Amino acid sequence: MNKKIAKIIDHTNVNPKATKKDIKKLCNEVKKYGFGGICIRPEWVSFVKRQIKGFDVKIVVLVDEPIGDSSHKKRLSICKRIKRDGGNHIDIVNSIPDVKHGLWDKVLKDLKPICKILSTKVIIGSGYLTDKEIIKACQIAKKAGAICVKTATSKDPLEHRELKEKFYHLKLMKKSAPGLLVKASGKIKTLEDLKSAVIAGADIVGTSSGVKIMKEFLKK
Repeated sequence: MNKKIAKIIDHTNVNPKATKKDIKKLCNEVKKYGFGGICIRPEWVSFVKRQIKGFDVKIVVLVDEPIGDSSHKKRLSICKRIKRDGGNHIDIVNSIPDVKHGLWDKVLKDLKPICKILSTKVIIGSGYLTDKEIIKACQIAKKAGAICVKTATSKDPLEHRELKEKFYHLKLMKKSAPGLLVKASGKIKTLEDLKSAVIAGADIVGTSSGVKIMKEFLKK
């Protein structure tokens, strides 16, 4: 059962100030507990690839936080570099400005070539969005070829709201794009939080509290 819990988790450190020592510690924790993924920033992909060689763990890379407002050319370039460096999954932030302006064709055009580079989770930025926009963003991500939709980054307004609102978003996302995985993130710090997220529809949980959750589970 502990393996099943661990495989749900993308163990995360996307702090821009993280050091090599911090990322090595993250890698060692992933190897010790058997987490399904390790989520990092693009600059660490090559280093992490070497550190986890021989282990069954996906390298998941955050791209273009907090609101996905870099140019399409830059986003594409970053994603291609991630693939060259050995990344497995891209967690890319949707262009929140384009979503809020209803430029859905532009959003789709941006995401389609990115989804062809690597398995892609689209971070819809649900804290910025209305329910209708959440539904549409999930549908566009599916149309673009994404494998998963994710709620938010740590800088999204959703991070400052109650967990019950985050879980409501997960339920809405699950219904909006059948066949896609759903990833929860943000202040999921306990085993109970993780279980509640899964009940709400999460297939994957991104958290920096993976070790704490596993220790809590193993005490039971």
